[in-house]
Amino acid sequence: MPKLILFTAAALALYIAVTRIKALPTQKRKAAYLQLIFFAALIVAVLLAISGKMHWIGALLTGLLVLLRQSLPLIIQLLPHLKNWLGQSGDGATSQVESAILRMTLSHSNGRLNGTVLAGDFSGKQLSELSQNELDTLLEYCRANDTDSTQLLLSYLEQRFGQDYQNQAPPRSDTGGQLTIKEALAILGLAEDASKDDIVAAHRKLMQKLHPDRGGNDYLAARVNDAKAKLLGER
Repeated sequence: MPKLILFTAAALALYIAVTRIKALPTQKRKAAYLQLIFFAALIVAVLLAISGKMHWIGALLTGLLVLLRQSLPLIIQLLPHLKNWLGQSGDGATSQVESAILRMTLSHSNGRLNGTVLAGDFSGKQLSELSQNELDTLLEYCRANDTDSTQLLLSYLEQRFGQDYQNQAPPRSDTGGQLTIKEALAILGLAEDASKDDIVAAHRKLMQKLHPDRGGNDYLAARVNDAKAKLLGER
């Protein structure tokens, strides 16, 4: 008899739940049915655990799955904030070097390069979006118009595709002394209130990733040196 009463109560609850779900707007019904299925699974797991037909660990795992399913919308909402928090708590600093055709960004955390095209047929595109053939076309455009842009793009191509682009760089233009304070800070990834110690530390960290002796890039390493010299009044 108790089992019959329990079954009847469960069937009645299920009927009421389904009736209410049908009254919901169409776009909300799928989520509501999924929610009902998870709750039903939880109740069945609890009953099986109480009756000894299911190990309590299985019931616990079922409950955790239900909890996760119910928390999923909240987790999705919090993901952007979590991403920002992780970026701030970790090393999310970047360096930026800009030429007439490219704005190149270097991640301090992993040393990876990416950039935005500022002029030409691919203006507005990210380098990571372009195929190798498109990048080769961009390289020819840079060679015809700006030496510094050519150096920057070759730095990216060498990192992305390897040795095919080594030893292709033109002679470096002597622009180090023309850096502004703002440009130098951007290259080292520093704020305007950076101290001498901050400048030295940023320079050291970047050179560990970029120095030619460590398999880095000559041009970017030179620009980092230029930025340090500018900010410390060495030139």
